[in-house]
Amino acid sequence: MIEFEVPEKIAGVMNVIETVAVNMMRPVARYFDENEHEIPWDYINFMQTATKAMGGGGTSMAAGSGNKEGPRLAYQRLAFMVEGLSWGDAGLYLCMPGGMLGSAAVAAAGNDEQKERFLKRFKGDTPVFDAMCMTEPQAGSDTSAIRATAVLDKETNEWILNGEKIFVTSGHKALLDSKGFIVVWATIDPSAGRRGMRSFVVEAGTPGVQVTKLEHKLGIRASDTASIVLQDCRVPFTNILGSPTVETSTKGFKGAMATFDATRPIVAAQAIGLARATLELLKEMLAENGVTIRYGLPRQKLTSVEKDVMDMEIQLRTAWLLVIKAVWMMDNGKPNSLESSMCKVRAGDVVTKITQKAVEIMGPLGYSREYLLEKWFRDAKISDIYEGTGQINRLVVARQILEYRSQDLS
Repeated sequence: MIEFEVPEKIAGVMNVIETVAVNMMRPVARYFDENEHEIPWDYINFMQTATKAMGGGGTSMAAGSGNKEGPRLAYQRLAFMVEGLSWGDAGLYLCMPGGMLGSAAVAAAGNDEQKERFLKRFKGDTPVFDAMCMTEPQAGSDTSAIRATAVLDKETNEWILNGEKIFVTSGHKALLDSKGFIVVWATIDPSAGRRGMRSFVVEAGTPGVQVTKLEHKLGIRASDTASIVLQDCRVPFTNILGSPTVETSTKGFKGAMATFDATRPIVAAQAIGLARATLELLKEMLAENGVTIRYGLPRQKLTSVEKDVMDMEIQLRTAWLLVIKAVWMMDNGKPNSLESSMCKVRAGDVVTKITQKAVEIMGPLGYSREYLLEKWFRDAKISDIYEGTGQINRLVVARQILEYRSQDLS
């Protein structure tokens, strides 16, 4: 049963998260926005120690693996932590050590040996990063268009990967340290379409993998976004996540896609934290300018600004409830693909609308770099883009509700 009170074990952690957000993230948010490719090592090293003290799991997206409170709270705990850290700064949150999309892929599609081999790396004393490599120059939301290939060398029993990946979040940091890794989507049979898609763990230091570019972005500038080229990159046979053979069904592809059932609610939680920060600052700025929100009055007696703020609060709370439902289902082993996409769509919409409206309401002050409103406006849009765009997630929702296959509704 979903409860509307924050569990005690999560509430205790959130006190620490709030302290970090206020004292370590907000003060440097503008600096790392303006110095895009500088790595915030002081924050990273502090959080490496802090997250271990909070229970070992940190903000790993492989949340079900190893958290002391057990799996029934793991993803809920993670959602609350990500929301709180994103309230501090969404870009800095994405620099967190402890496992991101790559580890989520291992947790979703890997076997027990792979989980032990790769996920235990995040439990050490030094920061470790990972990344997911899916998008290609010609393949964004349409994963069936992926051209990166994985060919098995039967003599050495190694996979040979070739291809180019772009817009890889944390791709640079993931390849800096020998313990880091990236998870690369590639096809083992280009003629098999989605049935041939698999994901492969490529460890940092592997010959044939190279970061070729760091993107200059609209928002979340503290987080690196890289282009990566794989050229005759050899990885062990055991680094494939899922079956090494093409099956008659798309089971292997669906197994890899299951990663997003876990990660989309966490991206939504990031959006919620950013939206909450915006709304709170907006209300503070309005109060400083003599504008208070008069709750309890009939709507026809409210000013336009009061109506806007109340509508924003409603949007924020409804989006957060969708996130809580999705992570609760994840924790309790219930299929949540529909709810995962629904909360991602809603949160992406809400954070975009709230940050834009806040800038509009405050006018020149909202547009000024003196305040963080304009930065949050820029940071917000990515929540509607990565982990499946709003349009793609709407298709996922529609297909499931209408019981259509992808070829019937695209």
